[in-house]
Amino acid sequence: MTAHEPAPLDLADEQALLSVERGYVNVIRARTAMSWLPLAIGGLVLDGALLDGSDWQGALSVGVPLIALLVIVTAPPRIWRRLGYRLHPTLLQVVRGWLFHTDTIVPFVRVQHIDVTRGPFDKLFGTANLVVHTAGTHNSIVTLPGLAPERAGEIRELIRGHIRSDLE
Repeated sequence: MTAHEPAPLDLADEQALLSVERGYVNVIRARTAMSWLPLAIGGLVLDGALLDGSDWQGALSVGVPLIALLVIVTAPPRIWRRLGYRLHPTLLQVVRGWLFHTDTIVPFVRVQHIDVTRGPFDKLFGTANLVVHTAGTHNSIVTLPGLAPERAGEIRELIRGHIRSDLE
């Protein structure tokens, strides 16, 4: 390596991954519960309509809510543990997933604009989402959920400052 070559980035260093806020587990849990609610109601309706008087009556009324409860309790912490990010001097790296692992690297020079968004559950549990819009069409929006609102603002300002310095 010569004096003019930049030092290579060690993107494989798992110790450097930062985790998102622990409160994001509750956001995931609330969203998961909301998605299971129509299925539980459908199970009750189908149980009463189709299984009335059969040996299986009550199976959907009990089974679907039990499965929903199991998913609501076990899945969110696992999703949270597999979500991390890393800031480098010139890029943002977002890593998520286990079965379907995604490692997204966003060079700051490709960033078009940055948003910090907060939905109702984010406001309730004190989290925010950093949304980075990049040049291009395929995968041009990268979202980093579960940040503290202050941290999301700090990262937004850091990236915006880097973009400004590139234009000057």
